[in-house]
Amino acid sequence: MIMKKKAFFLATALLTASVFFYACKKNNEGTTNLRVNLTDAPFNASKVNVDIKEVNVKFSDDSTSWIKLSTMAGVYDLLGLQNGIDTLLAVGPVPTGLLKEIRLVLGTDNSIVINDTIYPLTIPSGGTSGLKIKVNKNLAAGIDSILVDFDAGLSVIKTGNGTYSLKPVIKLK
Repeated sequence: MIMKKKAFFLATALLTASVFFYACKKNNEGTTNLRVNLTDAPFNASKVNVDIKEVNVKFSDDSTSWIKLSTMAGVYDLLGLQNGIDTLLAVGPVPTGLLKEIRLVLGTDNSIVINDTIYPLTIPSGGTSGLKIKVNKNLAAGIDSILVDFDAGLSVIKTGNGTYSLKPVIKLK
C-alpha cells in the first residue's frame, strides 16, 4: 500500500513538472508585449524638448533587422519627466528573447528653454541613424518593459558659440 502511494505521488509530481516545463518552454518561444517608457533626471533649465519620431528594437547582430514599435511620436519635454514620472513612448509585440538594442529616431523639433529663451538643440545623427542604446536584456514572456532614463543635465552641451547640442547620456532601468 505504501509503495502504491509513493508511486502515485511520484507519477503526479512528474506529470505536474512536465506540464510546468512545457508551459514555460512554450512561453519562451512566443512573443513579449514590450513597453518602452521615458523619464529624466533633474536639470537646471525650463524645458528640454526632444522630438521622437520612432522607436525600433533589435534582437540580432544583423544591422538590418530592426523591428518598429508602435510609437507615440511627438515632442517630449524631458524635464516634465522627473521625480518618478515617466511616459509610455512605444509598445508592440516582439519575439521573447535577448533584446540587443533600442533605437530612438529623432526629428528636427528639438529645443532647450533657458531663462524664457528658446534655443535650437542639435542632435548629431539623431534623425538619420537614430540614438542607439545597447540593452542586452532577456525579455520575460508575456509582458516586459524598459525604462529609458534620459539624463538631460549630462546630455546638453553648451558650445563655444552659444549654441546647444545634445549628446545623450541614457540609462536603462
